[in-house]
Amino acid sequence: MTVTLDIQMRRHGFSLNAKLNAPAGVSVIFGPSGSGKTTLLRAVAGLDPVDQGHIAIDHVDMAGVAPHRRAVGYVFQEPRLLPHLTVLGNLKFAQKMGRVVAGQSFDDVTDLLELRTLLQRYPVALSGGEAQRVALGRALLSAPKCLCLDEPLSALDHDLKQRILPYLERLRDQTKIPILYVTHDAAEMARLADHIVLMRAGKSVLSGPASEVLADPAAVPFLGIRAAGTVILGCVEPPDPTTGLAVMSFAGGQLILPELVQPVGHKVRIRISAQDIVLATEMPNNLSALNILQGVISDFHHGQGPGVMVQFRVGETLFLARVTQYSAVKMGLVLGQTVFAIVKASAFDPAGIGS
Repeated sequence: MTVTLDIQMRRHGFSLNAKLNAPAGVSVIFGPSGSGKTTLLRAVAGLDPVDQGHIAIDHVDMAGVAPHRRAVGYVFQEPRLLPHLTVLGNLKFAQKMGRVVAGQSFDDVTDLLELRTLLQRYPVALSGGEAQRVALGRALLSAPKCLCLDEPLSALDHDLKQRILPYLERLRDQTKIPILYVTHDAAEMARLADHIVLMRAGKSVLSGPASEVLADPAAVPFLGIRAAGTVILGCVEPPDPTTGLAVMSFAGGQLILPELVQPVGHKVRIRISAQDIVLATEMPNNLSALNILQGVISDFHHGQGPGVMVQFRVGETLFLARVTQYSAVKMGLVLGQTVFAIVKASAFDPAGIGS
């Protein structure tokens, strides 16, 4: 199941010119405020008409199809639950209005989002995180062919976000539909994204698999220095026998981390910022850092500032490191050169570690 679009539209002086090919999984629409992220989602859902182009959901052209017939589940920044109905009533209403198809049952959805203990409550008695889980459940029970999630965690504080993210990871892994997820939070993007679409000034400027886009030097002007880096998919290994620290293996070697809550054998994804990697041209000795990876330089990006983004490959995994222009010249960095990447265990952001 896929969502494809190539659209142009103009509203109130704002122009949107976007292309998208979103397969099953989470496609994160990322960009600054005013870049057209929400406008794109509203176009997919049929809430805003397009001037030119096409939108197809599951290979069916949506031209002239009313919003309620598009089979799109939409979750807004606010839950927008029906206040006069209990959680059970909200969910059953969505199920009644949805398509009659074979898919996730009521029990499947309530188990996935852990809603059983909330069924008899009214929206006024729910916390922000609970209400958003109900909103997700309601969208799923409408039997959508596509989910549009418009910054669903933006109204929640940091702790609540961390409690909701595992549910979204579960949603990503257990449903087989395209999920278009709007955010401007780099940690959310790194944890959830299978694919990324970067937006700037109403245009989709770059898209592709998350691991490639985040480590692409050309993406840095659109991501920002703090968001640029590496997403690594790996597996939890037994703890290091010497230090007791957590260990994960990936397509390129192993990394030692301060802690992993996932059990041994569990899949895990981590994010490493380009700013947290130090490069050397020779194998360092007697360092306190526990992670030293050998790679080969594959690309550069020279910005207008004092920094240079260096992309290098470790096995099948792309990494990104930020060094100064001075260091790049002094070290004589060139394409195809072998480098050694030093990553402190403390560089791994707990908020960026997910399943």
